[in-house]
Amino acid sequence: MRPSTQRFVIGKIPSLLPMISNIRIVLIGTLYSGNIGSVCRAMANFGLTDLVLVSPVCADGWAEASKFAVHGASVLEGRRTVATFDESVADCAAVVGTTARLGLYRQHVRTPREAAPGLLALAGGGPVALVFGREDKGLLNDEIARCTHLLRIPTGTDYTSINLGQAALLCAYELFLASGSYEPPCEKAPPAPAAHRLRLLELWREMLLLIGFMTPEKADHMMQGVQRIFSRGALTTDDVNILMGVARQAGWAARANSKPKPEP
Repeated sequence: MRPSTQRFVIGKIPSLLPMISNIRIVLIGTLYSGNIGSVCRAMANFGLTDLVLVSPVCADGWAEASKFAVHGASVLEGRRTVATFDESVADCAAVVGTTARLGLYRQHVRTPREAAPGLLALAGGGPVALVFGREDKGLLNDEIARCTHLLRIPTGTDYTSINLGQAALLCAYELFLASGSYEPPCEKAPPAPAAHRLRLLELWREMLLLIGFMTPEKADHMMQGVQRIFSRGALTTDDVNILMGVARQAGWAARANSKPKPEP
């Protein structure tokens, strides 16, 4: 477990920050417009705006696309539609195919997490296309052959097929994290001073003895465990005040209950 008092940002490379905008999502022969809408929503979640559709079928019309896009409507409205795969990637520095299957034409496959930093670096030289195939067939072998890289999202062995919108979201998420666009939130309040934490331990020792949780003979050993528990979190002054309040109230209740009750 990493210490909670430290902050780590995996794959934070400042030069990759603007490259997320150079990632293009290409959807080939999409059958249902609702899936296109879901992809638009996923793109908007993670700062992607470049969407190209290759000969979409959309047998259900386009109403579902707007419904599922939600706040990704601007991505949907800005889409481009072309007739062929080659048109969609003609200006790309890299073409990344996605596949759920492995085989002769589907080797050297990487996960989105493994590939993301390298793809963002390539995006510095031009658009990088992330290509998703048809909902029922995926990418055909001749389309796979045109790709410079292949991605496969790991799943359980019983069912490896992932919904188009889900697949796009997972890939966009990994690219977003690798770009350094996400900064994990940090605790704004400073840790409680040592004297404050020491007073907390004194109050808890007193309270635990009062309620009979430990005996005086075992108090030192037991308090080492309590101190370890408190040390696992970067307790702030507010945190310590709350825990001291708990100890004081519990101690007060224990004293009140230990007083002899008057005879009726």
